This record gives sequence, C-alpha cells and structure tokens, in this order.
Amino acid sequence: MTTSAPLNAPRLLRLIRTLDTSAGQLRPTRTGLGFLLAVLISLVGCVNYDLSLGYALTFLLAGVWVTSAAYAARQAREVEAQLAAPAHGTVGETAPYQIAVRRQGAGLPFRAEVTGQGGGRVWTVPAQTELDTVTLDLPLTARGEHHPRVTLSLHDPLGLWRVIRPLHPRRPLLVWPRPEAHPPAPPQEAQLGADSGTGRRVRGDAEFSGLRPYQAGDTPRRISWRHSAGREGQPGGGLLVRESDAPAALASALRWDSLSGDAEARASRLAGWVQQLSAAGQPFSLTLPSEELPLGQGESHRQWALTALARVVPQPAALPQTPTRQSLTVWQAQLLPHAWSWTLAAVVWVLLPSVTRTPVWATLLTAGLLGYSYWRAAHPTPPISPTLLVNGLALLAVAAIAGLYLTYGTLIGLEAGSSLLTLLLGLKVAESRSARDGILVVLLGFFITLTHFLHSMSPAQAGHALISTVLLLGALHLWSLPSRTESAPSTPQQATPPAWRVGLSLAALSLPLMLALFLFFPRPEEPLWQLQQQGGAQTGLGSSVRAGDVSELAQNTDVALRATFQDTPPPQSELYWRGPVYEAFDGLEWNVVRADVPLPRVEVTGPSRRYSLLQEPNGQPWVLALETVQTPPEGTFVTSALGVVTRPSGRATRYTLTSAPSRVGIDERQERLDFNLNLPAQGGSPRARALAEGWRTLAPEQRVQAALELFASGGFSYTLSPPRLPEQDRTDAFLFSAQAGFCEHYASAFGFLMRAAGVPTRLVGGYQGGEMAAGSQTVTVRQSFAHVWNEVWLEGQGWVRVDPTAAVAPARTQTDPQTALRNPNATASAPRQGLWARLTGAYDDAQLQWYDLVVNFDDQTQAGALGGLGFGEVGGSRYWVAFGGLGLLALLPMLWAWQRRSRPSEPAARALDDLTRCLGLPRGLGEPAGTYTERAAQDHPHLRSELREFARLYGEQRYGPQPDPARLRQMQDLVRSLRPGRRE
Repeated sequence: MTTSAPLNAPRLLRLIRTLDTSAGQLRPTRTGLGFLLAVLISLVGCVNYDLSLGYALTFLLAGVWVTSAAYAARQAREVEAQLAAPAHGTVGETAPYQIAVRRQGAGLPFRAEVTGQGGGRVWTVPAQTELDTVTLDLPLTARGEHHPRVTLSLHDPLGLWRVIRPLHPRRPLLVWPRPEAHPPAPPQEAQLGADSGTGRRVRGDAEFSGLRPYQAGDTPRRISWRHSAGREGQPGGGLLVRESDAPAALASALRWDSLSGDAEARASRLAGWVQQLSAAGQPFSLTLPSEELPLGQGESHRQWALTALARVVPQPAALPQTPTRQSLTVWQAQLLPHAWSWTLAAVVWVLLPSVTRTPVWATLLTAGLLGYSYWRAAHPTPPISPTLLVNGLALLAVAAIAGLYLTYGTLIGLEAGSSLLTLLLGLKVAESRSARDGILVVLLGFFITLTHFLHSMSPAQAGHALISTVLLLGALHLWSLPSRTESAPSTPQQATPPAWRVGLSLAALSLPLMLALFLFFPRPEEPLWQLQQQGGAQTGLGSSVRAGDVSELAQNTDVALRATFQDTPPPQSELYWRGPVYEAFDGLEWNVVRADVPLPRVEVTGPSRRYSLLQEPNGQPWVLALETVQTPPEGTFVTSALGVVTRPSGRATRYTLTSAPSRVGIDERQERLDFNLNLPAQGGSPRARALAEGWRTLAPEQRVQAALELFASGGFSYTLSPPRLPEQDRTDAFLFSAQAGFCEHYASAFGFLMRAAGVPTRLVGGYQGGEMAAGSQTVTVRQSFAHVWNEVWLEGQGWVRVDPTAAVAPARTQTDPQTALRNPNATASAPRQGLWARLTGAYDDAQLQWYDLVVNFDDQTQAGALGGLGFGEVGGSRYWVAFGGLGLLALLPMLWAWQRRSRPSEPAARALDDLTRCLGLPRGLGEPAGTYTERAAQDHPHLRSELREFARLYGEQRYGPQPDPARLRQMQDLVRSLRPGRRE
C-alpha cells in the first residue's frame, strides 16, 4: 500500500505533461473538472436507464469539453504576449509591469489572467485585437535585479481549460535600495573650485549644463519658468530647474567602507544621502567595494549612484510572496449582471417541461424563487441579510422536501426525484451570490435537461434539449468573462458576439465528435439499478380499473403506440390493442390476477398480420398487441390470460409481432372459469342480480345478447362526465339511475350482469382504434383511444370478445372517441384535411423514423450497424481502428473553422497577414506595418519598391476615412505577385 503512490505519481505526472503544447501547459480549470464530473455522472445515468438521447446529450457535452481543450491550445498559439519591466524601482514600492498581448485573427472573446508574486490581473481579450496592454503592479521587496515569476493563463471561451505560460521581461528590473528616511548629515570633504587641484569641474552656478525636474530644497531663482510652461502634472510639479557647471561648490565623498552595519543598512544610508544631496544640488562622489563614481551631480548622476548601490553584493533574498489573483478573487465573488440575467433565462427554459409533471405548489414555489432572484439582481442592495436569507432558504428547503414526501410517499422515484431536482435548482438560484454559484447553476441545468429524457425522448424534447444546451453553454461563456466595467482592456470596447451564438458555434464544432461517440460507444445489456416509479409516472391502464379511470385518459392526446403493417392495416373495428386482463372483482374495482397455470390452447381461425409496434414508455409491463400474438418477441412472455408482458422501459420500444384471429381457451381450466363467476359475497346491487338471474333460463349466447339489447334500447348514453356513482349498489345505480357513462362503466356493468347470469366473464383493458392517413400503413394510437371491453367464455368457442360500449355508441368502434362522443351513431370519422392534418401526419412519420434511428439505438442495433459498415463487433481490432479513424475525421470541421478564424477579419489587416505568410517572416508584437516592410526589405532587397508600395496602400486603407475596394484588390494582387525566393 505504501509503495503504490510513488509508483503511480510519475505516471500521473507523465499523463499530465502530455497535455503540454508549444504555447504552454494545457490544464483543465476547476470549472472544467466540474463540467467533466457532470458529464461522467450523466453517462452513468444513460448507461443505467438506456437513454439513447441522453447518450447524445452527454456525448455532445463531452465533445464540447474536448473541443474546448483544442480551442484553448489553438488559441494560445495565436496569441503573442510580452512582459516589459519599468526602467527601475525602489524597495518598498510597486513596479508597474506592462503585459502586451496581440491576437492573430478573429475568434471568440476569452478570459486572460496574469499572476505574479504579490500581484494579479484578469481581463477579457476581445474577439479581435491588434494590441492589448494591461498593467501588473508587483511589490518590490529587495534591491538588486527583480526576476518576477509571472504566468499568463489563456482560457477557452467557456472557461473549461487554460493554457499556462511563463512570462519573462527582456531585461530585468533593477531595484534601488530604499533610502533611509532621516539620515544624518552627509560628510563634506572640501570647498572645491574650478582651479582646484582635482582638475575636475563640479556643479555650480556659473555655466549652464542642463535641466532637471524640480526637487524639494531647490532655490526658486534656479527654476526655468520658460521651459516649465505647459508641463502641469509632470514630475516635480512640472517645474524644470537649471543645472550649471560652477567654479565652486560644496562636495561630499560618500564611502561604503566608512559605514557600519550590514549591507542593507549601508545601502539605505547611502541612498538617503544620494537623494538628499541631489535634492540640494550638491555634488558628491561614491566609493563602493566594486565601483567608484567620480564627483558629480544632477539627475543622471543620482540614477548612476542608485543603480550602483543596487548592484552591490551581497544582495538580500527577496521576501517570499504568494502569487495572488486578487482581481480574479473579487470577480469570482460577484454575481455578474451580464451573466446572471442570461442564466436565469436559460434556467426558465430548462424547467419548462417540468411544469406539467411537478405539483402545482412546487411549480409556483420554483417560479417565486426565480422571480426573487431576478428582483434581487436588479436591486444590488438586498433588504435581507445574507445570514437570514440562507437560514430562510434552508427552512424552505426542509418544508419543500417534506411536501414532496407527502405528495409522492418517497423522494427517490422518477416523479419525486424530478420534482426534487426542480426545487433544488430554484433554491440554489435564490441562494446564489457569486460567479461560482452561477457556474454551479449552469451545471445543474445540464443535469436537469438530461432527466427530461426519463419522461420523453420525442423529437420535440430533443429540440428542447438542444436549445437548452446552447443557452447553458452561452451562460457558461458569460460566466468565464470578467465584469466589463471592472476589467476593461486598454483597447476600445468591441462588440462581442451574443452568448447564444457562442454556445451554438461550440456545439456545432462538437457535433461530429458526438456522432462518432454515439455510434461507437458500447451499450450495456442490463441496467445498473432499477428506478422506482410512482403512479404519476405511469400512463395507460394499470393493474386495476374502476369507474372514471379511462375517462381521465380519454382527454390525453399523447401518443400511446404506433403500428406499421406490412400489408393494408385492419379496419377500425378490428383494432383492439390488448393490455391487462381484469378477473378479480370486489364490487368497486376490477384487478389483474397473476395465475401460475399453463397457457390455454390457441387455434388460429384467420389470416395472420405482421406489423411493427412502437410503444411509448408508460411504466407498465404490457405489450399492447392485437389479438392473438402467435410468437412473443424476444424479452417478452405470454401470461395465462394471453397478455404479452415485458419489463417496463423508460423509452419507446419497438416490437415485431404477428397476430391472427384465434379460438382461445376452449379447454380452459374449470378453476379459472369458476373464478370468473365470482361476485362480492356481501350481496350488493340486488336489482341487477335479479335481472341477470332471470336470464339463466336462456342459452349463454342469448344471455349475452340480452345484456347488449338492454344497453342499446334502455336509454343509455355515452359520455365523459357521467353522474357520480355511490360506493354501495354501484351497478344498480348505473343501470337504473344514472344510465350514462364511459367504456369502463359499461364493461363493469356488463361483467357484473354476465357473472350474475352464470357466464364466466372478465374485463380487458387496452386501446381501440387508431388514426390512419390515406394510403399510409401506419396506425397512430393516442391515449384518448384507451378502452375497456369484455371477454365471455362460451362452450365450444372459448373466450369471445364482447364490447358493450358499441351497443350504446356504435361509432366508438367505427370512428375515433371524439366523433363517438359527439355523434354515437356515426359510421365514419370526419376526414382529416387541411394544412394542420398534413403537418400532423408528417410529424408522425418523422417520429417513426426518429425512434427507429435514434431512440431505439441499443446494443443490438449498434452491433447490426457496425457489422453492416464492416467495422466488426464491439471491442474488436477493426472496431478500435474505425473508432479512432472516425474520431480524427470528426475533428476536421473544427480545424477548418479555426483555419478560417486564424486570419484577421478586417480586409487590410488580412492582406498584411497574407504578406507575412508569403514572406515567411513573422511580424513583431506591436510592430507597425511600415517598420515591418522596411525590415522585410532588408531580407528581400529586390522587393523593396513593392513592399514600400504595400505599406503606403496599407496606411491609406487601414487608417483612411473610407476603405477603397479597388485599392484593397490592388494590395491583394501585389501580395500574390511577390516572389520572395527570386534574387536580382
């Protein structure tokens, strides 16, 4: 255990160093690591729940992460940076270092950070800039040469990656010693004159020598008022003092060895004397261990002396300074207005699909939290203290979680978990106070976008997710940029591209890599764990049915299934999509019975029909197939009631089925027939029982017909809003009082009558009918087609389907439910005409293709696709070769886009860039075009006239009032005509 870390550390270091580029060290940022973690968590969710569209979204984000890394590396190669040190500085002060940055070509704005020992700066590099200069103030702690450890970090436009490069000044800064504040009087050796034995002249009052800035102690009579005019704000108050050579002056001889103490104390004392003597205009000489300065005075002599003192050895070690990112820290502690408003808009869009699934109170609470966040951003001084706000939100979170638990009975199911994430996002938005919080909100937005695929993977949901991704990427871009007011660059503010365009461009560049990963990434066969689902997550008929259940579904127009037949689809009256079979009745509701008995005998009596069934996720195990399935599809099995069941799936699933009319259950077990005669033991509905018992003298077929005639001629009506039925004697209330209901009312009453009349009866739930476009072989069945009918067992015939609703409303089995509700005796649905009908049909056809190509792309489909393309099985050698090759091809669009962006957008600047490429001579940082062409002419003297002509045209077009297209073409033609290799 103790040796594993040393062994693995070099490997990790080598892995990290593989990211290094010629432009610097490529490293992910904290935001980038959080983004990668979100991608990995999303991938685990997709693997577990087999979310095909979730894979697509996850791979798109992974592609964005990779693209951002490549973007950062490419961008760093196009950025030139130089660090310039000031001429000198003094211990205890700060040195204003200048960082000059030039960007070649156009691109997206990005963040640049420069950090040094004791100083830091962050700013935004515009989309295109010739030269950008910022100042970095670094503290000076020791005399001598100052070698700052300055690093420049260039981030990608999303802030996921950065390229780190060190910056070194061309010449080091020489730090002068700090002058002693109140030194004693300097030593004065003699009164020297012009004819003294020294043979030297000293500064005095007779012969003019030069001008220098005014210093404290200078006499007013030496100020040159004529030369000082117009110099307000300059050093020395703008005043200039005359210096002259004189025949007499007081002179001081300053000697290092005459002082005691350490080197720094001596240097500080001598620096104080130098400053004092220079201010007084007195000459001095300086003798150091390794250098001797002759007698002199004036500004140049002062600088010479201080520079010599700075170089005296031994030099002290600089005090340790921590690299600081003060301006970056301040920026990250703010809730940037230009990013927060966009993030709130993106969050609102992301949460839109949750409105129909989240409880009303939770939706209103989330909307209130978002509204408060927007109001607080518009009013920077909140009336609530941060502590009170956090405590209040914590209490609100506890109450919201308790409310969700009371609503769903759990917090880990699909609906409960989705609602919990929605509330948590709203609470996090309300609590956000810094840029870090804003970035976390964006990452949560990506995760919630993925959870929407647990509910639907329709094309509309995919479009919503794509727009959400673009908006969230745009928000991430804005969070990566500093505040425009606090970190304005030296160049004029340029128009920045809108956030949505940045997100769209990065998503588009990542699309090819997403497609490669979507095709090649292995799909597991089994999930890692099962997701608990509540009733709210289910659609269609469940394991029990009672009055009112189907009436609610009848108002839902969502698609339940689509079936595509090989031949002409069956007529409307034969489209019974069979689901749960209800055999247990307690007087109020009918329930499914799971009986472990052999399958009944099936005798095919008609031609079979082969069709492909695409069933939407509904949280139920039943495969809604036509009667009767001949061979169950793989992964399904047939129950003893001849229902086809499978494991519930969270996505639309396609089955290939063959059904045929059949005689079923002729040899049904007597125990099952007796069970299907059971009625509640406590009596109930005596009038219905008496009516049915009066039919026992009839043959079973006649008993069935008697019940149907009762419904057909008894004044019953077909409606979605029947009167409320009592708990006791419910069947009597329906048959003899209400006489109005939906399909489940008639099926339940018919089942009660038949069992009371001695005919084994059960209820079957599913769907009846469907929508068919003219000439199409596809039938679309919506939730509103939900239906319940009966099956009675007759001697010699087995289980026979009987639909009592058709006796009341014949249109129900001939048309669609809406037509049947309006006109129960209609024989055909109203024709679907007009533009809307055509658009609806086209959308349905597109959805079929969508589910086949995208949603149902599982491990088997992937294996078939790879085999068909000749790539072999997953994990094979050909698979990996194809995976790597296609991955490299996926990078070509990105390289092409960068090649275009690497050139300047302004025509004249683009022509100059073409010239540098043609000559193979890079242009220096901030080098004017005229200087560059003269330097190029030295290397290519035979092109001197052409280069000068180019410089003249460039100046006219770049800085003139209006560019001339003819002149621009002349510049381009001139560049194309150059032949750098030819010598005259």
